[in-house]
Amino acid sequence: MRLGIAGASGRVGRLLVELIGRDGLDLSGGLSRSGAMPDGVHRFDSIAALADNSDVVIDFTHADSVADHGRALAGAGVAWVLGTTGLSPAAQLAVQDAAAQIAVVQAANFSPGVTLVIEMARRLAAALPAERYDAEILEMHHRQKVDAPSGTALAIGEAVAGARGQSLDAVRESGRDGQTGPRAPGAVGFASLRGGQIVGEHTLLFTAAGEQIVLTHRALDRRLFAEGAIRAALWTAGRPPGLYGMEHVLDLR
Repeated sequence: MRLGIAGASGRVGRLLVELIGRDGLDLSGGLSRSGAMPDGVHRFDSIAALADNSDVVIDFTHADSVADHGRALAGAGVAWVLGTTGLSPAAQLAVQDAAAQIAVVQAANFSPGVTLVIEMARRLAAALPAERYDAEILEMHHRQKVDAPSGTALAIGEAVAGARGQSLDAVRESGRDGQTGPRAPGAVGFASLRGGQIVGEHTLLFTAAGEQIVLTHRALDRRLFAEGAIRAALWTAGRPPGLYGMEHVLDLR
């Protein structure tokens, strides 16, 4: 299987190059909008050229590139492992369109541990009544992160809201400040912290009058994300078209 990397000069992209080389896998080359390509990696000048020389493309780039990448990979019949977050509704629709033609593994976080936290969040939310158990999500990342809440935090929130039969948009509360009034019943709250070089920390709290349940995941090394993305890429071999997540890669669904 020939693995291509979109975003090869980025933080995760460089780790992907390192791990693909370590494991003796076939790296077809990379794509980068800026930054020097890692040593020994062939630079392609377009997503179409990368697709033509790959069996699967691992994509950690920018939200504004997703629609173009989806069209190119679907047209070439190349599987897509997508880790880009912060997608607009139009970009997400482009992902769904591509999944009608190719296997797409999309995840806000490729950590097996985070995947299990999301699964546990779904089960807990289904069992704990929203009117009694307030759900809050706290996340912290490095100072360079540009979006908030993180894609992983939103994925946890979507799991909670979905298990309660709601859309996250309808119950989301973020960035409380000033005279906000009382907490809305059934809300899913978000708080974001930034500082230093924290790889990623996510905590989900269910708090009732008499008890509190806390789930926390701390990522200690970005290699965790790269290893998960490579695992997802290898998993796509022979898969039919469809939109998959890490829960499918881990055989939780």
